[in-house]
Amino acid sequence: MRFEDTSVYNIYNAILGARNPKNSWNKSDSVFKGYNGKIENTEIGENDLKLAQTLIKAGSEHRKFMRQIFVSVDITAPLFWWKEADQYKVGTVSDSCSTMHKLASTPITIECFEMDDFNDCKDDSNVYVSAIWAEIITRLEKLRQKYNETKDKRYWKELIRLLPESWLQKRTVTMDYENLLAMCSKGARRFHKLTEWSKSFIGWARTLPYAQELIFLDELSEKSGR
Repeated sequence: MRFEDTSVYNIYNAILGARNPKNSWNKSDSVFKGYNGKIENTEIGENDLKLAQTLIKAGSEHRKFMRQIFVSVDITAPLFWWKEADQYKVGTVSDSCSTMHKLASTPITIECFEMDDFNDCKDDSNVYVSAIWAEIITRLEKLRQKYNETKDKRYWKELIRLLPESWLQKRTVTMDYENLLAMCSKGARRFHKLTEWSKSFIGWARTLPYAQELIFLDELSEKSGR
């Protein structure tokens, strides 16, 4: 998996807005310092961080400011991962590269598939998985070439039908910190058996500004015993 062109913005305004219910803007001690590339550089002050964490712990109806910290990222992931990611529809939007339009335009090679933690084990017939992959890719590439030669849509349809779920697809995704709080929770994806979730996605989420203090706040609470 790949995570590229990450943008994070509206941290300062979201934190300031969290003070609207009690008109306590005079207690705000956060400082907006501009952008470091596409990542907003806001220094959240001690007073504001305490308020933010109190609201997070109070529940989703209180931590509305988390829905106002926005993230945009280009994710290249296998289809089997996108199937699970598509469960998170509320507050998220994605725009994908199209297999419908572009699948037949470039050669099909092993680089087109998710192989990050590939394990070349044997099946019951004592055949290595790498040999199975080689056969699959050869057959898919022949179908692709046949479609380009003939423009017969029957070949294209079978190519689509046979495409493995490890096919890598790029999507530009927008979400917010509330989405990430749910996705990265212990009961959701943090310890998922797919490493695409538990290592790749969670690892990327931890690189976001104030991820530990806001998205993974439960870990800090456990360490402090609160």
